[in-house]
Amino acid sequence: MAIKQLSETLINQIAAGEVIERPASAAKELIENALDAGATRIEIATAGGGKALLRVSDNGSGMEQADLELAIKRHCTSKISDTLEDIRTLGFRGEALPSIGSVARLSIASRRVGSPGGAEIAVAGGKVLYLRPAAANPGTIVEVRDLFFATPARLKFLKTEKAEAAAITEVVKRMAIAFPQVRFVLSGSDRSTLEFPATGDDRLARMAQVLGKDFKDNAIELDAAREDVSLTGFAGVPTFNRGNSAHQYAFVNGRPVQDKLILSAIRGAYAETIPSGRYPIAVLSITLDPALLDVNVHPAKSDVRFRDPGLVRGLIVGAIREALAREGDRAATTGADGMLRAFSPGFQPGWRPSAPSAPWTPEASPSRPYQPAAANGYGFRERPQAAFDGLTMPTARTESTPSVEPAHTEEPARFPLGAARAQLHENYIVAQTDDGLVIVDQHAAHERLVFEEMRKALHSKRLSSQVLLIPEIVDLPEEDCDRLMVFADELGELGLAVERFGPGAIAVRETPAMLGEVDAQGLIRQLADEIAEWDTASGLAAKLEYVAATMACHGSVRSGRRLRPEEMNALLRQMEATPGSGQCNHGRPTYIELKLSDIERLFGRS
Repeated sequence: MAIKQLSETLINQIAAGEVIERPASAAKELIENALDAGATRIEIATAGGGKALLRVSDNGSGMEQADLELAIKRHCTSKISDTLEDIRTLGFRGEALPSIGSVARLSIASRRVGSPGGAEIAVAGGKVLYLRPAAANPGTIVEVRDLFFATPARLKFLKTEKAEAAAITEVVKRMAIAFPQVRFVLSGSDRSTLEFPATGDDRLARMAQVLGKDFKDNAIELDAAREDVSLTGFAGVPTFNRGNSAHQYAFVNGRPVQDKLILSAIRGAYAETIPSGRYPIAVLSITLDPALLDVNVHPAKSDVRFRDPGLVRGLIVGAIREALAREGDRAATTGADGMLRAFSPGFQPGWRPSAPSAPWTPEASPSRPYQPAAANGYGFRERPQAAFDGLTMPTARTESTPSVEPAHTEEPARFPLGAARAQLHENYIVAQTDDGLVIVDQHAAHERLVFEEMRKALHSKRLSSQVLLIPEIVDLPEEDCDRLMVFADELGELGLAVERFGPGAIAVRETPAMLGEVDAQGLIRQLADEIAEWDTASGLAAKLEYVAATMACHGSVRSGRRLRPEEMNALLRQMEATPGSGQCNHGRPTYIELKLSDIERLFGRS
């Protein structure tokens, strides 16, 4: 069969299959064009999930009539010149508009800032319908109708209108987080209007608009750098998590990306702090020299390649872990909110506690004890009442009541987790703080403390190993053997001694004693796969820590054990001194804090 040149329309339709996968892809490309044009206000309107209508309006620099004629042709762009090593714009390929025009009905109306008039162009199925002068405001309006009408087979692979509309919403959210100085409005007949007002340099305020106000109260700021790479953003405390990874946002030089290396680094940074099936919330912004980055990996530009991926991954993991060690032990505010909802009076339909007007203080409390102007100045004020703490409450029980003196001699203000006051159901410790109370799960808390002690011992020296009577021979592809031998020393530190056994095999001579009887074949193959994908050897270390976590669970204070006051206070003090004690080995919270202002709201006294 003779080779022939494809038509321009067919070439564009083939390209559209890569660039424009769904309406959300078209929305992403058009929003990127608006941002590259310097827009400070972008409005997106949709109908039919973006299949029937997608309109993007901006107040950017706009285009002349001659620019419109070139804009719908492939590989015509104003964003790069002769090199791909200094890309500082979101778009650069010059394929989006011709690809959309080849599979949909596309119209563009634009007017350059300072120009006396505008112009418009229309394309349908790859054919130019008209190019003419037109009245237009400064900026550009791009309207896409009947997406994929020219390639009906693609329509069969689209999801429901609701799902496609949700995908466009997610695109707008990512762009809004990346560009807080831009106002975004998303509206249409298939959705309720969503608006993100510009927040200028206040990136956290924009994140709160997108992720909810709770994120602002449960986020830890990140600011780190290594060599020529810098990382900024915010990471949520471990107890503030979600059921999927949709709330993890990553940006590289301002470009929203969904890169496997970055997502893996986030997962690694939160290892042992979040329960299985739950995901942290994080917004990361990476900045580096464009020459150290390849964004020309995929037409959608959502994947990137770093020249030094190990440096980037180490920066992310180190920055998040440092932040968690610094501030991550606090309980998420959503825990207190859930407690408030559980305590809300059920006999008053529609009742909602009002927000406190000011932080709680004894003097400002509307339910404070009466304080007459007595000569001694005492009355029923809080500090004089403390003298009654040591008295035994009246009881009809004949057995003696244990003294609680060690508990009440502690000054709550001295400690973040307060002083122990009671134990409920032999499992929950109630502690009094300076401005509220803390409820601690004694088993989960002690489990974490034991695990941290074991982890410290795990990393302080070479782990003991057990010598196999007969070495285990594992057959692997030669390239996998090469990768494993690069990490032979690191594996040896973990108690796994391996050596080359011919070109396509690995001999396992020692295995970690902590693992007991181990499937050496499966372990080596899993490590080889992990090293090939992520260029790390963390699988074995994670497995050892899982064993340590299991041992810690069985060696911890059990639920149902009655603790003495001094034991409860000792547990609280040790929690305060141990990093990561805010959640157990399975990622569940170890304590919940409730402010007195919240308690006042429960009784309607605020």
